[in-house]
Amino acid sequence: MAEKHVLGISGGKDSAALAVFVRQNYPELEVEYFFTDTGKELPEVYEFLGRLEGFLGQPIAKLNPRRDFDFWLREYKHFLPSAQTRWCTRQLKLAPFEQWIKPMLAAGDTVTSYVAIRADEEYREGYTSKHENLKVRLPFREAGIDKKAVMDILESSGVGIPKYYDWRSRSGCTFCFFQQKIEWVRLKERHPDRFEEAKQYEKNALEHGSPFTWTQGEPLEELEKPARVIQIVNDFDRRKQRDLASRPINPLRPADKIDDIDDIYGDDEGNGACVVCHK
Repeated sequence: MAEKHVLGISGGKDSAALAVFVRQNYPELEVEYFFTDTGKELPEVYEFLGRLEGFLGQPIAKLNPRRDFDFWLREYKHFLPSAQTRWCTRQLKLAPFEQWIKPMLAAGDTVTSYVAIRADEEYREGYTSKHENLKVRLPFREAGIDKKAVMDILESSGVGIPKYYDWRSRSGCTFCFFQQKIEWVRLKERHPDRFEEAKQYEKNALEHGSPFTWTQGEPLEELEKPARVIQIVNDFDRRKQRDLASRPINPLRPADKIDDIDDIYGDDEGNGACVVCHK
């Protein structure tokens, strides 16, 4: 029997910062880093994973599910995943992780999983262990690390943040249903082929009677119309200006210019995020 330490990388800033934090503060631990690959990730995610591997000095294990998104879409009768039915998280993220650690637990090993939930995220809960030998730790919460401290960790380490944060607020699949409307507009601008793929998935789902579209109450064919795009962009710009005007000036962080789309929209869109994907 042995003690194993595992840390999941989502492709986002928080999990990357946690990997850096654990590497710097617990150098004695032999941590195995893993990434559950849906096959539908943004190109920027893979570029960032390579950069993070360079800092860690070791590869990040890629956990590919035995069956891809298209397989599970057929299994779920072509119904799209949604906030109400998150089969993508369950089948493409959690199941591969559980399969990966299953031999460790079967051998009697104790497995500690490190999860990137920050100290300022009291509302979030991590992965719930289903095995007595699987322990879950939240180092950021233990150390009082908040969002701004996460940015400091990534900046000071030289890892930086993924390039998709220029236009998007979370990691995960290209067609994540937790995206906000401005992010769909930007996906069409940055990766039109991925937008078209999402549109085809949605069209197929609607033809099979799915009650869900990617963005609640508005098919992508309607969202991409020029007049609607202008409306979405203008609405986002107005909210952004209101958000910036209401922020207190922090002389210690004059260069803090990252657009946090979730902060700007609050709970009006998105309705949260999956535990595994968005970090």
